Amino acid sequence: MAPEPIHPIRVGHIDDVQELRKSKPSIIPERFVRDMTERPTLATPMPCSTDIPTINFSKLVKGTKDEIKTEISQLAHASENWGFFQVVNHGIDLSILESIEKVAKEFFMLPLEEKKKYALAPGTVQGYGQAFVLSEDQKLDWCNMFALGVVPNFIRSPMLWPTNPENFSESVEVYSTEVRKLCQNLLKYIAMSLGLNGDVFENMFGEAVQALRMNYYPPCPRPDLVLGLSPHSDGSALTVLQQGKGNSVGLQILKDDRWVPVKPIPNALVINIGDTIEVLTNGKYKSVEHRAVTHKEKDRLSIVTFYAPSYEIEVGPMAELVDENNPCKYRRYNHGEYSKRYVTNKLQGKKTLEFARIRTKSQTT
Repeated sequence: MAPEPIHPIRVGHIDDVQELRKSKPSIIPERFVRDMTERPTLATPMPCSTDIPTINFSKLVKGTKDEIKTEISQLAHASENWGFFQVVNHGIDLSILESIEKVAKEFFMLPLEEKKKYALAPGTVQGYGQAFVLSEDQKLDWCNMFALGVVPNFIRSPMLWPTNPENFSESVEVYSTEVRKLCQNLLKYIAMSLGLNGDVFENMFGEAVQALRMNYYPPCPRPDLVLGLSPHSDGSALTVLQQGKGNSVGLQILKDDRWVPVKPIPNALVINIGDTIEVLTNGKYKSVEHRAVTHKEKDRLSIVTFYAPSYEIEVGPMAELVDENNPCKYRRYNHGEYSKRYVTNKLQGKKTLEFARIRTKSQTT
């Protein structure tokens, strides 16, 4: 998770969007109003999001040879052409999904003073508030966040783990254990889809880093002026998203220069490829920009798990995926240094990964 800031960071006044919704239901403070080029065009018909690939996890685990082959092929297509897919029959008991959603919603519904006990410090990403805010004039997202480091133990901040709701910590532990198993298994099949040994990522990653972030997007009187979450790609290897049941459709991914809404399949989990896998696969599998938009009448809750290599690991394109036809596109770097770079910059598309990109002569002239 985030390092402590070396110098004090001035972020100015940050309104809590839930409190804004209660006290000034028709007002959008200027810091939330996006520039014209960033505003979502909600009235424009969007491409159909049902094209986003679906992976039947149970067929990967216990299907016939033909079913496994078909699902791995679909996984390769999804990772290469979309960077996103939905996983059905993922093996996580629905009661566990319901429990984490329940405690997350209960936490966000607590009085502000209670939530402030777990406030996020400027320049860090754990706690309650708005992360990735690094200046007094930066535009803000219409979202309240609550983030925790989970694994390994040294990234945890025990003082930020709430005692209210009473079973919050237990629900997070059980949920995170199950999602960790899912990530490990998905990475095994992603490796196989690349023609690599299934255990290549597990052996490479060491004790993988895992963090959890809960996002709550209250209704917004002018969803055409704001963003729930700024466009960005994830610094993880894999990201797992659970969207609240019956919530508004808020997640959008950038596909062929258009923002495509992702309509969640009931009880499915949305998976996206992170920057780490893009680099390891030398750009074959894509880490795709995504954002969240808001709704005028409906709120939205999402629970996000980030799964990444140990901070000590050096990351770079795997030798098996580099040849004269596919020259090395990224330089090698320490994952811990990259993580620091990621969490100490504002969310801004894929800008964080630019430092590692190797430019060809044609790209620099």
